Amino acid sequence: MSMNRRRFINLSSLGITSFTLSGFIPTSKQLPFVHPIVASTWDAGLAANLAAWKILGAGGKAIDAVENGVMITEDEINCCVGLSGNPDRDGHVTLDASIMDHEFNCGSVAFLERIKHPISVARRIMEKTPHVMLVGEGAQQFAVAEGFKLEPAQLSDDAKKAYENWLKKSEYKPVINIERKNTLSQLDPSLMAPPKLSNGEWNHDTIGMVALDRFGNLSGSCTTSGAGFKMRGRVGDSPIIGAGLYVDNEVGAVVATGQGEDVIRVAGSSAVVEQMRQGKSPEEACKVVVERIRKIKKEKAKDIQICFVAINKKGEVGAFALHKGFNYAVHTQDGNKLFESASID
Repeated sequence: MSMNRRRFINLSSLGITSFTLSGFIPTSKQLPFVHPIVASTWDAGLAANLAAWKILGAGGKAIDAVENGVMITEDEINCCVGLSGNPDRDGHVTLDASIMDHEFNCGSVAFLERIKHPISVARRIMEKTPHVMLVGEGAQQFAVAEGFKLEPAQLSDDAKKAYENWLKKSEYKPVINIERKNTLSQLDPSLMAPPKLSNGEWNHDTIGMVALDRFGNLSGSCTTSGAGFKMRGRVGDSPIIGAGLYVDNEVGAVVATGQGEDVIRVAGSSAVVEQMRQGKSPEEACKVVVERIRKIKKEKAKDIQICFVAINKKGEVGAFALHKGFNYAVHTQDGNKLFESASID
């Protein structure tokens, strides 16, 4: 009796009769096919989704999709994410990012300077160190040691103009929904222009992304240059696991955008996941946490924006915002579309 024949009999005796011819791997252990889906914050997410979908649509992993997707936004010129974003009040651009996979592996970087893709540094921290977060000079040192290029310490042309204008009064007044870009992006992502105020400035931006792959696994990413003209050393919610981003593969994945300090106060993204764990839909779960923040902020809530985007294990996507004006992009096998978020006001 041949070795393969004996092996087949042994497998049959265990009740495993379905296998592939190459390597006799039981198909009973293969997961059923799941329709992939990716969702991201703001209309900048349309272009980011396209990059993520190249991976998801080809049967790739969610963790690869969420990294490569937001790298598109980090790489944009005259955008508020990445090195072309607005500086802090001392004139330095500092970047924050986080990434998390379906096995609770996570990596984060904060107060990082002169590195083009903080999201990739965050993933390298996740995969190559015993830590979750590295910050500042240590984060930069790690990035350079891992082969990341140290970029010139200079502002983009638009950021320089915005900073010079800000210096005239040196006031910090965040503007809600400033991340939102013009409606041309709904027609063609290549036509997207950076979000600007009437005086030619912008305040801040975040790109957050969550994805479900064909294997049924969830992952998420978040990257930002933070609030424009912030105090030196300020870190928002984006690199904080459980605040700006959280993934529980049994339940769902969530990203946040808006006023980071207030997302941190309620551990926003993990709070949304817990609401989904209790059976709420993604939109309902986001709404509960947004309402909690509004109750905490009281009258001051009118001056901030808070938004969450969530995806559950079934591939359902939902979002909710404190105020009108937040939109989010969703890419499925049926295409890449922009949606207006539900909101309290």
